[in-house]
Amino acid sequence: MRLIFLYGMPASGKLTVARELEALTGYRVFHNHLVVDLLLSVFPFGSAGFVALREGIWLRVFAEATRSGVEGLIFTFAPEPTVSKGFVGEVVRVLEAAGGSVDFVEVVCPVEEIKRRLASEARRAFGKLTSVELFEEMDGRGSWSCAGMPEARVRVDTGVRAAEECAWEILRGLGLGKV
Repeated sequence: MRLIFLYGMPASGKLTVARELEALTGYRVFHNHLVVDLLLSVFPFGSAGFVALREGIWLRVFAEATRSGVEGLIFTFAPEPTVSKGFVGEVVRVLEAAGGSVDFVEVVCPVEEIKRRLASEARRAFGKLTSVELFEEMDGRGSWSCAGMPEARVRVDTGVRAAEECAWEILRGLGLGKV
C-alpha cells in the first residue's frame, strides 16, 4: 500500500486537498479527526489513554489496510505536542514491514489565511480548532512545528493555489497517474 501522508498546520487545507487527491487517485481519505472524534467521546484530549489509543488506531488501520491489499490511502496529520515523538517513524516502520511505502507531503499556507479559515463552518462540523486566540497561543509555543517531520517529497501552498491545483501538483511530484 502507498500512504500519502499529508501534514501541515491546522486550517492549511489538508483535508480539502486530500479530497481532491481522492477524486484523482481513487485512494481513500483517512482523516485523522475520525479517530480523534471517536476518542474524545471517552477521553480528554491529550490524556494518556487518548494519545495511546489514537496512535494505536492510526497504526493499526495502516497495517491492516496494507495487509488487506488496499492500493493507497491519504492520511491527514497536524504535528502537535500530544503526538509522541516516535509516531511518524513508527508509521514508516509499520508500512514498510507490511510491504507498503509512505510519501510525505507538506501542506503550507500563510498564517493570516489560516487565521481567516479557522472560523469556517466546515471546521466546526469536525470539531476542529476554530479559535484564533488558541491558535496564536499554541503557534507561539511552536506547537505546529514540522521540524521533526521527514523531508517532504512534495510541498504545496494552498494560500496561492486552489486545492485541485495542489492535488495535481502532488500527483506530478509523486509520479502518480496520468499527468
